[in-house]
Amino acid sequence: MLNQNAKLNNDLFAKEKVPMKATRDGYGEGMVLAGREDKNVVALCADLTDSTRVITFKKEFPDRFIEVGVAEQNMASIAAGMAVSGKVPFISTYAVFCPGRNWDQVRVNICYNNANVKLTGAHSGVSVGPDGATHQALEDIAITRCLPNMIVLAPCDALETRKATYAAAKIYGPVYLRFAREKTANFTTEETPFEIGKAEILWDSSFGCAISNLDVARPNMPQVAIIACGPLVYKSLIAAKELEEEGIHTIIINNHTIKPMDEKTVIEAAKKCGAVVTVEDHQIMGGMGSAVAEVLSKNYPVPQEFIGMPNSFGESGEPEELLEKYGMGVSHIKEAVKKVIKRKRSRF
Repeated sequence: MLNQNAKLNNDLFAKEKVPMKATRDGYGEGMVLAGREDKNVVALCADLTDSTRVITFKKEFPDRFIEVGVAEQNMASIAAGMAVSGKVPFISTYAVFCPGRNWDQVRVNICYNNANVKLTGAHSGVSVGPDGATHQALEDIAITRCLPNMIVLAPCDALETRKATYAAAKIYGPVYLRFAREKTANFTTEETPFEIGKAEILWDSSFGCAISNLDVARPNMPQVAIIACGPLVYKSLIAAKELEEEGIHTIIINNHTIKPMDEKTVIEAAKKCGAVVTVEDHQIMGGMGSAVAEVLSKNYPVPQEFIGMPNSFGESGEPEELLEKYGMGVSHIKEAVKKVIKRKRSRF
């Protein structure tokens, strides 16, 4: 059942009533809020001001906006210099270009110096759709979370992206924020909690019962923890509701902060459920699911299934069609849950 403390949209399961909005729009709104509060917030862009929605910041603060042009490596270096001079620069382009094309400059100029630069990767995942494999960033979490000093965020909807952008501006150090192009369900609310480094439990079939692997007799004891990030959190909630109707109980965790991960919440969910499914629009290898596996292998190993891109490049197509083709739809999440339950049972 929905965790009332999460304060989600009451109509989130009535698809026709859930507002649709691109997470990139939340980034543009968050930039303006951050800029109004701190005059040191500046924006740089690599010729994609409209696509990344940083255009909203440019319109309000034209004297704090720099158009670098198609020069993503130079943009990262300029931002590093501005950061060590006291500014709070956000650099905006597609995720395949940042952190993809300029990874060396991100590593050395930004992270090595712990420069206060905020990197934003738009058009992440297969949701880019018709732009095809070259523009579908499916490796960006892997190449940012391995960098020392870097914080990695993957908010679940436009409103949470706005909150994440604002929060990123207020903390010191390198931050990578990924978001998508396609409109997706905007199912959180202004009251929904967001804190960097704190995962949120959105759904829990147990109604808050104490964590105990021995509590198997409880009718609604969750059998699987679904840990998701980005817009696929919403699909995980839809899957949870459908599974509940089939008598399969789950926990849904919005793991928006991939680094530093909320290890406590992840470990407690694994202890409570005894099995985990991770869900992300990213390569399975090296992504959020891998980060969860690292935490659990050291602290509390349980069977885990991975939903994500299965070691493949994407292709041109409609976003929903691509999610289905590559195994990231609601039906695939449900299949993974049932598979991991069988694995869990086979251990005993």
